[in-house]
Amino acid sequence: MSTLRFMTAGESHGPCLTAILEGLPAGLKLDAEGISKDLARRQQGYGRGGRMKIEQDRAEILSGVRFGETIGGPITLRVINRDFQNWLGRMAAFGAPEGEKVTAARPGHADLTGVMKYDRKDVRDILERSSARETTMRVAVGTLCKAFLKEIGIEVVSHVTTIGGVSVDPERIDRKTIGKNAVQEASEVSCCDPEAAEKMKARIREAQAAGDTLGGIFEIVVRGLPTGLGTHTQWDRRLDGRLAGALMSIQAIKGVEIGAGFACAHLPGSEIHDELYMGADGRPYRKTNRAGGLEGGMTNGEPLIVRAAMKPIPTLMAPLQTIDLATGEAVSASKERSDTCAVPAASVVGEAMTAFVLADAVCSQFSADNMTDLQASLNAYRARLAEVWQNA
Repeated sequence: MSTLRFMTAGESHGPCLTAILEGLPAGLKLDAEGISKDLARRQQGYGRGGRMKIEQDRAEILSGVRFGETIGGPITLRVINRDFQNWLGRMAAFGAPEGEKVTAARPGHADLTGVMKYDRKDVRDILERSSARETTMRVAVGTLCKAFLKEIGIEVVSHVTTIGGVSVDPERIDRKTIGKNAVQEASEVSCCDPEAAEKMKARIREAQAAGDTLGGIFEIVVRGLPTGLGTHTQWDRRLDGRLAGALMSIQAIKGVEIGAGFACAHLPGSEIHDELYMGADGRPYRKTNRAGGLEGGMTNGEPLIVRAAMKPIPTLMAPLQTIDLATGEAVSASKERSDTCAVPAASVVGEAMTAFVLADAVCSQFSADNMTDLQASLNAYRARLAEVWQNA
């Protein structure tokens, strides 16, 4: 049963974006700058478009927090869209709209299916909400969840492994340093391999010159998880399923894998499953982590490793062929101000969604209305697990 829940609202060029997060325990200390930092990370990255030069996203907290500490009630967050001033004639709540309708649906976007489902004549009624601008509020919510997880010793980080077919050398990935690696922090594509990063940027420049777009893969690493979050007992409470669903809900994500992922389909079990050994301290351990930190829908004490594949953004400056929904004629797809590549930004959104799922798993399993009681419950659980092997 879920304890945390959130909902977002707002359009890409509307007056603001909002979110309400319910279920965080009282007594969690928050840092306003921490929220702004992740919002800024979402706006950055090589290949981003002009919109990010207009917006300077900062989240206002309107409820649920008092003097830097959660008080147990729903937390309301708001981010103002500065660009709304340029869109009043097209995005006002009342009055007559200015300008022409958008009728050239973009292939690969929600445009065509959306206007059919909701019986709209203007694609803008669909694209404004289906836009990835909505993920601004997912990141804002995610920063609160990350702050909660950090308080109990859990860290959620990410890095980019592939852009446009250019991939990191796996030998250069040190997952112990992801998120605190100076090379990655300085990278405009959030990549820990400098050589691959330069090739990724060159590939982005090529796509930009051609009016094209690029997708890629990012990897999320979670350290400090206790054994046993999630459960094998019900399909909808298996943590791997919940994580996959959360990541697949991000705009343009088309695939998710955990640990060895799709490689499991090609290798025998002897080369996939992580063998168990008994350590000198009397506790079991694994020399490998091909399971990615999850077995039977539960965390197994190893770092969580999840990757997501992002398709190229469907707004191309060299548009694909489509049909005009008003006339039925063949036309070029509409062009909205867009990015050439947003994989680094998507990795920040991936962190946020992963943090939300894990925070919910913790709150559900160690249910408490305040941080003091939750930490006591979690500490008692961790102590019991340690005693099992000490007394074996």
